[in-house]
Amino acid sequence: MIVCVCRRISDRDITRHARAGMGFDDIQMELGVATQCGRCEGCARDIVAQCSPSNPVAALSQDTGFSSTQLDSSI
Repeated sequence: MIVCVCRRISDRDITRHARAGMGFDDIQMELGVATQCGRCEGCARDIVAQCSPSNPVAALSQDTGFSSTQLDSSI
């Protein structure tokens, strides 16, 4: 889906860069996401956060259907 209409940047573009280890600021500079009207910034940041290796619970809960509550109770 197109996340940034102004720059025509898709969620796949953002995801690919985030999985390559780039943070939101790096992706913003590289792709230009959220540099014009800014309406896409929240969505773009959410996508980056879900792909971030430092946030495996968010990525895990999206991929497997486990909630973070279920994961915490099993620890």
